[in-house]
Amino acid sequence: MQKVLQRVVSRLLKKRQKNNVKVVAGLGNPGGKYEGTPHNVGFDAVDKLAERCNCQFKYSLRFKAEVAKTDIGSESVVLIKPQTFMNLSGEAVGALLRFYKVTASELVVLFDDVDLELGRIRVKPDGGSGGHKGLASVIQHVGTGKFVRVRMGVGRGNGQGGVMSHVLRKFASDDRDSVESMVSKAVDSVYEILESGVNSAMNQFNSVAQKDS
Repeated sequence: MQKVLQRVVSRLLKKRQKNNVKVVAGLGNPGGKYEGTPHNVGFDAVDKLAERCNCQFKYSLRFKAEVAKTDIGSESVVLIKPQTFMNLSGEAVGALLRFYKVTASELVVLFDDVDLELGRIRVKPDGGSGGHKGLASVIQHVGTGKFVRVRMGVGRGNGQGGVMSHVLRKFASDDRDSVESMVSKAVDSVYEILESGVNSAMNQFNSVAQKDS
């Protein structure tokens, strides 16, 4: 009987130790047409995160998004992939934050960045949109830019057709290893953010040399 009570108390203590829900959002465009494109590396990262956590995405009509729930360390985490198309990503993210009554400080957003070379990632604690329309939508609907973001470098391509054409064109086969490595590093950075904080993640992943690590 005493052992049973100890187990019950232990479970209760673990639940009480958990902080508020954390939200991890990957930005991208829904549909097979956009799979494997630079604009969808945010989706790729949260898919990889869900795979590591052994959780499944389900479509939520309430949020117009695919949503999965899991635990990372002591944190309860909700993963979200907005299905509103990139430029309206904030509609889904904002609605989910309001539903769970969490602030922007509990949000991590992963997205493509043409100003970073392919394979690099950069963790930032806050900031503006940098011209990224999906991120601008999140800032608009969340009401602030004070949330953590993981920028995933996709470069600017070969210059043919412009940047927009580049981010919507599938990666070349020669780039796939770099993309897969970057996605894995982005997932590792999310673990570090949630378990040790954004400063620790910045120290570990923002090095110029980390592209080849």
